[in-house]
Amino acid sequence: MEGLPFLPGNSFVDPTKSKYHRSQSLGYRNGYALPTHPTVGIGGEPIIYNQLSEQELDELANFNPTLTYGQAKEAPPEDFVPGHVAWDKKVLRFNAYFKQTVHESKDEYFRVRPVDIFYYLEDDSIAVIEPHVENSGMPQGKLIKRQRLPKNDQGDHWHWKDLNNGVNVTFYGKVFHIVNMDKFTSDFLDSEGIVLNSSEGLPTDPYIERRKNAAALRTYTTPSSFDKQKQFLELDRKVLRFFCVWDDRDNMFGEMRPFVIHYFLVDDTLEVREVHTANDGRDPFPVLIGRHKVPINRYNVDSSFPAVVMELSSHEIKEYFTPKDFKIGDTVQLYGRRFLIYDCDNFTKSFYYHTFGISEFPTVDVKQKMRDLPKMEIPPFNQFGSLEDSLQSCLSLIPQPPKKDFIKMLENDHKVLRFEGVMDSVRPEDKGRRFIISYRLADDMMTIYEPPVRNSGIIGGKFLERTRVAKPNCLPDQPVFYGPQDFYIGAVIEVFRHRFVITNADEYVLKFMEDHSGQFPGSTIQSLRERLAEGSILKETVKGAPMKVKRTDGDLNTLVQQVRAQLKKIAITDKSRVDEMFLRYNTNRTGFIDALNMRDLCRRLQLPADDDVINALVACCTDNPEGKISLEDFRRFVESS
Repeated sequence: MEGLPFLPGNSFVDPTKSKYHRSQSLGYRNGYALPTHPTVGIGGEPIIYNQLSEQELDELANFNPTLTYGQAKEAPPEDFVPGHVAWDKKVLRFNAYFKQTVHESKDEYFRVRPVDIFYYLEDDSIAVIEPHVENSGMPQGKLIKRQRLPKNDQGDHWHWKDLNNGVNVTFYGKVFHIVNMDKFTSDFLDSEGIVLNSSEGLPTDPYIERRKNAAALRTYTTPSSFDKQKQFLELDRKVLRFFCVWDDRDNMFGEMRPFVIHYFLVDDTLEVREVHTANDGRDPFPVLIGRHKVPINRYNVDSSFPAVVMELSSHEIKEYFTPKDFKIGDTVQLYGRRFLIYDCDNFTKSFYYHTFGISEFPTVDVKQKMRDLPKMEIPPFNQFGSLEDSLQSCLSLIPQPPKKDFIKMLENDHKVLRFEGVMDSVRPEDKGRRFIISYRLADDMMTIYEPPVRNSGIIGGKFLERTRVAKPNCLPDQPVFYGPQDFYIGAVIEVFRHRFVITNADEYVLKFMEDHSGQFPGSTIQSLRERLAEGSILKETVKGAPMKVKRTDGDLNTLVQQVRAQLKKIAITDKSRVDEMFLRYNTNRTGFIDALNMRDLCRRLQLPADDDVINALVACCTDNPEGKISLEDFRRFVESS
């Protein structure tokens, strides 16, 4: 390999070589640089010691470079370092405390609050921080943020030279007493020539010390060895039931009310349920006291317990109700209510027998003598409205309309008995006045109508609205009303101090009495037969069913003219209405109407609708032997004079 140029292809890699680093030839021993081998130098050659001669060594020892090279140059001064760089991140720490006065507590007068005072050498600023104490209830942390604190009114500020052990410093009116400092602070002040005072101990807070002493004297109750899981597995769904009454008769409107106490053995809780009876007048709230552990005396707690802001817990209440506190015949106090236990169920008796060995369970009789209910007295009738309406306001708080006899109303609907009567009066002008008295069988009400008489000086028309009329000389609270049996020929009917003598009736009355002969005396029916046989005539009608009486030709002509005048009045105001009345009854579109349609038309217009009047109208309208009236005949009858 020797003699060849160091070119690619002329050199070969040793395949057995595994170390490619450059070997170290120097090392340090006892602080001096020495070769790794005392006799081997760089490249493996031995190092030769003291290669200079003694003469050369003497010349080097006496060599003065100043004579040869001249005066050496002075070293340049060191660079200037500002204060904020030199003192960066260098902080003095002092331990101090201040006393806080407490005004609203009887247990303490002041508190000792420790703080840390940090003095920053960088800019002579100070920060005061109070260490956090868990659950102290006071705002802690940074009391005074980092800033330069004024020392007096002359504009001076606190300096680190003013801080030392045992010194009181005032920051914004609050006095802090320094008791100690850390090692860096003490070393710094010592290096600056400050004489350090002896350190002091941090005083103790008297309230905290008293609490520690109280905690040392506190007694602890050893937990019971009773297994709750066993209690759950064995006593689950097992409930003691006691029957009791709440005796509240000492208070106003108080009474004895039945209740049931359920005691749950699985978790020693109880509930009180109310026993409701029919019509007891109480809201259906079943639970009086919800299920929970009930203390025997919930007010047996320390007077210092803040009950206004805190609830009672197991630390304050020591005794709760247990099964041994319940016994038949005893009175238990549950939240101020007295419950007298008078009985229990069979399971409860079995539980007390096996657990406490009690075998006698005498029941207590708590039944009271039933008081006589006050009898409701109906006040006298005040004559306002009807008796039935006034009575409803006495039977219920919200008056309901009086009940009606709907069966009677359906059976006697549109059935009216009509009688003719004359007024029996001492006044001469009232003598001879004729009236038509209508008696409605559906509701036993009467209406009185007076036919108008020309040149009589008395305005005819409706004399009495539909109403029930009581008989004279009867009590207002127990009225006796007129019935259909009281109407007969010659009977005297007194209506609100007006006397009427029945003189006649229509044929429908006689037919109704004959059909119901069991309700009317035979003399009444016979008098009507004789009167109608004599041919007495009632000349006027009222609304409703027709009166079957006999009329003369003059009377029929007068009534026909009245019907024609009424129809003509309608035709003058609205001509199309006449055609509409005709077409309303011409439903089969034959162009004719009959006597039945004419009767219905007269009834709708409140005109006389007796058979003889209808026959006369049909005869005046048409000559058709079947009584068919065409539209033209109807128009001619209405428009003729």
